Amino acid sequence: MTEKLYYNDPFCKTFTATVRACVQEKDAWAVTLDRTAFYPEGGGQPADHGTLGGVHVADTRERDGEVVHLCNGPLAVGEAVEGAIDWARRFDFMQQHSGEHIVSGILCGIFHCDNVGFHIGHDLVTIDFNAGLTAEDVLDIERRANQYIWEDHALSVAYPSPEELEKLDYRSKKALAGQVRIVSWPGADCCACCGTHVLRSGQVGLVKLLSCQKFREGVRIEMAAGARTLDRFNVIAGQNTRVSQLLSAKPDATAAAVERLQAELYALRGRVAALEERDFARLARQYQGAGDVLLVEPAMSPESLRKLCGAVQNAAGGRCAVFAGGEGAFQYAVSAPEGDLRPLAKSINAALNGRGGGKPNFVQGSVQAEEGEIARFFSALA
Repeated sequence: MTEKLYYNDPFCKTFTATVRACVQEKDAWAVTLDRTAFYPEGGGQPADHGTLGGVHVADTRERDGEVVHLCNGPLAVGEAVEGAIDWARRFDFMQQHSGEHIVSGILCGIFHCDNVGFHIGHDLVTIDFNAGLTAEDVLDIERRANQYIWEDHALSVAYPSPEELEKLDYRSKKALAGQVRIVSWPGADCCACCGTHVLRSGQVGLVKLLSCQKFREGVRIEMAAGARTLDRFNVIAGQNTRVSQLLSAKPDATAAAVERLQAELYALRGRVAALEERDFARLARQYQGAGDVLLVEPAMSPESLRKLCGAVQNAAGGRCAVFAGGEGAFQYAVSAPEGDLRPLAKSINAALNGRGGGKPNFVQGSVQAEEGEIARFFSALA
């Protein structure tokens, strides 16, 4: 069995060990050591990366109590090697994991619910709870969790006997057998856990609950802790600064400026729609009773394209095809009072490098073709 140094000292960054086995598995070499500080993937926490004897460790897994290091090259059995974990990656995971425990412990304690899912992603942590929460609830939990973090409590880790475990009130997602590792943040959380954690809550720094959405029978919370919180703030602050410059608004007044701009946009869209309808009606009158009609127009929105096609078709009485765009790329809409236009859509797509379809009396899509090719296609239909 591999000696797991990460449990004795989660802040162990480098170590020496002896290679016990090295077996090639596809494009990697599975290396086992007599001792390791590399944490294998498990319990929602991703695996450590780093180097062993100068060889890159791309993944770490646990198999039957042995920690297996998947390396980019072989190591000699019996060789003494120096290991170095990617500390920035590990410390980030420790901050996220400890922050999640503190948030989950406080939340579950207040709402008498369970943490039913947990994942440390590349950018965010997701936590699932089988309880409904309001936005005010989430803000209260965030405030309580950060207050606990700033009080700088010490972590406690224990391996209770079966008798002691039976009397202990702790969180766990499943029934456990054998030796159970209990990780406690006194006053906030007590949980069965196999992962690595910071030693004091102050090392988490800060937690931010970024979103809370309904998920299955409860909610899913997105969270960031530690340095990720600062990184996330810097991205958002940078975007807000840019928005404030574009809107000529103060950074703390961008929402109001966007609301004003949105109201102006809605009003402008209404005016454009009214002008467009009058123009479409004028154009439709030119084709009164004309029968089948083909129009090639400048680019317009899909909704405008449908409106124009419908207006002209109603006036003309026959099949109306409208192509809107230019420079070899067009959106199209075809309407007819009767018959089935779907075979025509297939022919348009085949002849004009297009895609689309629809209902018997209306089809729409796009083509990659020149205006002359479109005209020749419809001339051949006459």
